[in-house]
Amino acid sequence: MQRSHEIDYTITGDDLQFVEVELDPGETVIGEAGTMMYIEDGISFETKMGDGAEPDQGMWGKLKSAGKRAITGESIFITHFTNTASDGKAKAAFAAPYPGKIVPIDLSQAGGTIIAQKEAFLCAAMGTKIDIAFQKKLGTGLFGGEGFILQKLEGDGNVFLHAGGTVTGKMLQGGTLRVDTGCIVAFDPTVEYSIERAGNLKSMVFGGEGLFLATLSGHGRVWLQSLPFSRLADRILANQVGLRSDDSGSVIGGLSNIFENDG
Repeated sequence: MQRSHEIDYTITGDDLQFVEVELDPGETVIGEAGTMMYIEDGISFETKMGDGAEPDQGMWGKLKSAGKRAITGESIFITHFTNTASDGKAKAAFAAPYPGKIVPIDLSQAGGTIIAQKEAFLCAAMGTKIDIAFQKKLGTGLFGGEGFILQKLEGDGNVFLHAGGTVTGKMLQGGTLRVDTGCIVAFDPTVEYSIERAGNLKSMVFGGEGLFLATLSGHGRVWLQSLPFSRLADRILANQVGLRSDDSGSVIGGLSNIFENDG
């Protein structure tokens, strides 16, 4: 695997952030399909099947890589943005698809590998390998909420993850952290990930926290998000189901209908 390109970046915004990547001539950043916000003159882009971390892998290798991304539910294509100008720097910006924070991680300082939720990847320096990481335990696969298929990001450059709400980092030093399955953004490969029941039967049924919790233990860093997109989507859907096409579903609408009928 080739060395990752050394890119400079700036993250702008508070809860609706975007990352602006500055590329020297010949440098490339890879981005998830549909995340590009804007590009300056000198930046050209091409959609490819694969991350480009192994340029000599051939067509079979590219198909294999695309198949793995399809398993995770992501697009099989990755867009490559390259500064093709003969001289001068140029910028490309990437925005997240929903409110939250962008988490920059330097893989050279993270041991070269990070395990991330399958929808967390936003963009990365060219040379970053995007793979999948299967969790070994069957229970994790069946009840993991986000599933037992996670993304494995490898390299020695910068990667950018997106998370919903507010992001917090935890450092495990031999302890255990129990987390809602959807709130995990990423963790070091030295951290053990498994699933356990959320207390007794009464707690599981009436607790409102789901039937299972993720258990993170060992040594290493963990990144958590306060508002998983799945939770936000469920709440929006629940509200939409409870609404009617007119205002008669509200208390005020109901009262107005009563007065109109009396009149």
